[in-house]
Formats: sequence, C-alpha cells, structure tokens
Amino acid sequence: MNIVKSKGNGIEKSLSIEEQKAKINEVREILGAMVNMLPNFCSDASVSRYLRARNWNVERASKMLKESLKWRLEYKPETIRWEDVAHEAETGKIYRADYLDKNGRAVLVMRPGFQNTSSSKGQIRYLVYCMENAIFNLAANQEQMVWLIDFQGWTMASVSVKVTRETAHILQDYYPERLGLGILYNPPRIFESFWKVVKPFLEHKTYRKVKFVYSDNTESQKIMTDLFEMDKLESAFGGHNPAGFDLNKYAEKMKEDDQKMSAFMESASSVFFQEQSHVSVLQPEFSVTEHQLESSSDSSPSSDAESPRRVDTKISSADEMKEQLNCKDTTIAESGVSHPLIHMNDFA
Repeated sequence: MNIVKSKGNGIEKSLSIEEQKAKINEVREILGAMVNMLPNFCSDASVSRYLRARNWNVERASKMLKESLKWRLEYKPETIRWEDVAHEAETGKIYRADYLDKNGRAVLVMRPGFQNTSSSKGQIRYLVYCMENAIFNLAANQEQMVWLIDFQGWTMASVSVKVTRETAHILQDYYPERLGLGILYNPPRIFESFWKVVKPFLEHKTYRKVKFVYSDNTESQKIMTDLFEMDKLESAFGGHNPAGFDLNKYAEKMKEDDQKMSAFMESASSVFFQEQSHVSVLQPEFSVTEHQLESSSDSSPSSDAESPRRVDTKISSADEMKEQLNCKDTTIAESGVSHPLIHMNDFA
C-alpha cells in the first residue's frame, strides 16, 4: 500500500492511495459543473497537487482550485506568445535553462537584478509565460521544477513589493506544488532585510523549499553539486558551462515552443469540433454553444462525451456554469473555442 504523509493542524497523518483517491473525488463533487468545463485541469494529478498544497483539506483545496480555474478562463495564460513578452526577456531576467537537474526537473533561471521594465502587469505576464512554457516542456514523469535565482546586479532599487506579492500569489495559488526547490544564489547581506518583508507572503511549505547558496561557502555549494551535473550548470552558479543567456537563440527556442503549443491547441480544437455534434445528440436539451465546455479530452477513456449521464446530473445550463465561476468574460464560459486546452492532459 502506497502511503503519503501530510501535516494538518500540526498533526502528521498518513493517507493511503484509496484515501487520496477519495479526497480527489470529494473535490470534484464540490466543484460540480466546473469539472466538466475544464476536465483535464481537474485530473487526478492536478487535483492532488491542490490537495497537497492545502494539506489534504478538501474544502480549502476545492476553493483554491476553483479560483485557479476562474483565473485560467479569464487570464488565458496558454495563449501568451513570445511576441507578446519578448521585450520583457531582453536582459535574461527569466528564462528556461537548456539543462535539467539530476532528478530530471526543468530549471527556471531568474535574475531580479536584471529588471528592464516598469510595468508590473508586463512583468507578471512574462513570468506566467515562462511558467507555462516550463510546464509544457516537463517530462511525462515530472511535475515540478527548480528555480535558480541569481542576485547578480541586485540592489534595493530592484525591489518592488507589489510585484513580489503578486508573484508569490500567482506561483503559490495558481501553480501549486510546481516548485521542487528554489535556490537563492549569492544574495547580498542587504537582502536579509527584504527577505523579512517577503517571508510573510510565502506559505510555510514554499518557504521550506528555499535554500540560500553562497559561492564562497563550501557547505552551501554542496547543494549545487548534489543537484546538478557541474559540466552542464552555468558558470554563474558555480558550474563549468561558460554559456550564458543568448537572447537570439532563446527567442528561436521560444518561437519553436510556441508553434508546438499552437499546433497542440489547433489539434485539440479539431477534436473538440468532431466531438461537439456527438455530445449534442446525447444531450438534445442543450444548445451546441452550451455543450462546448462539456467536451472532454480525447485522451481520456472516461470522457463526458462517452458518459453523458454524469454530465446530466451536474449541469443544468451554461448560465449555471458561469454563475459558479462568477466569470467576467461570458464568451469564455459559453464557448470552448476560446480554450481548446480543455483537452490538454494535466497542464494546470
């Protein structure tokens, strides 16, 4: 029997696979019609991450996931493209490294001292783009990544409490359990004051994943040697790889990834339209427009298109879906065309 340990209210408890599955199903029951709107964002793996982030508390995890679904429908993070954020990337302040850690996890390099814009919205949008790209490129057996935060060029002038608070909110609430480890590399002494300001924004689980590493400290450097192949790790982090950030090469890589994402979305849309008429026949009391968000992934063997009765018991109308999400963009809640990534397997 596979057991996971979880701390709740200071008491450590163990959950069997059966208990985990039961809690996942409870979350789906609470979400109701929203599961049918974005079924693959409510996969076992995705719901499990939200439950782990909330110490397996079903009510808190359900609330967290509902807010995340609402955000995805309104913000449409998967539609952001390189051309939308290229100006934010010019200094290499955030980028996905071309190497993995020893556990096969993707690596995001962040350099807050290289901030080159003043728009907080633009900065957050670029962060979201990088997160979506990193998740899209995760290996099938991975769901977490490593953040390498380099303090080269960082001063107190680099600080924006507003952006820091929003960053913590986005990463913790909309991408729970995606962080495997965060490394703060060579933070200056003055950063200690800022860290005291940042710390309250971080949940305890997130805070415990953050490690301080200093290039002149042999003990802390062991964290790097244990985590990375030094021949692949950039020299800026104590590795032997002299290659740094190259904007032109990175732009080409991101454009290629954008094309893959677009191709995936187009493929998902094609499958969606093929399924649409079939679902309409199974559920004649709904209009085609109201059906669009009820289609599920072609990769799922128990899709709603194949099991219309389950949809019947949960959805009375498209208006009910919109009301549950309190979605500002009504076109999103009425049309699945805007979100073909409802077919993506476990992207949230």
